[in-house]
Amino acid sequence: MRAGGAGARAPWHLWAAGIVAILWNAGGCLDYVMTQVQGDAWLANMEPTQTLLDWFHGLPAWYDAAWAIAVWGGLLGGVLLLARRRWATPVFVLSLLGWTATAVYALALSNGMEVMGAYWPIQIVHLVIGALFVWYAMAMSQRGVLR
Repeated sequence: MRAGGAGARAPWHLWAAGIVAILWNAGGCLDYVMTQVQGDAWLANMEPTQTLLDWFHGLPAWYDAAWAIAVWGGLLGGVLLLARRRWATPVFVLSLLGWTATAVYALALSNGMEVMGAYWPIQIVHLVIGALFVWYAMAMSQRGVLR
């Protein structure tokens, strides 16, 4: 503990985790914004099939909202982690819930697995990484690192 009860010192890995969270989610934010702004021109970078384009065009509005919450929440969570704020944990939880909603739609409520082909496991990767950010923020909060 620091003098005056200001909380535990920030371990070196807090900075690493915060930077990774920011970079990981910044990539998601870029993808989200470019998909919203440039649409098919951005998606062309993935060399999509017409079926995949049709799937993207048919996404419900709540999917876009969940996607936005996932990526922007994750970015904010990373910033809050670096700022050593307890709010990092609930913001990462909200981000994980957003990713969970998109994964449920993609993997269970639509033909997303078929349309994504070999790329569908990325949904699971996003969920695992999001869960790790939640776990890490909770651990740092319990250790008194986040205030």
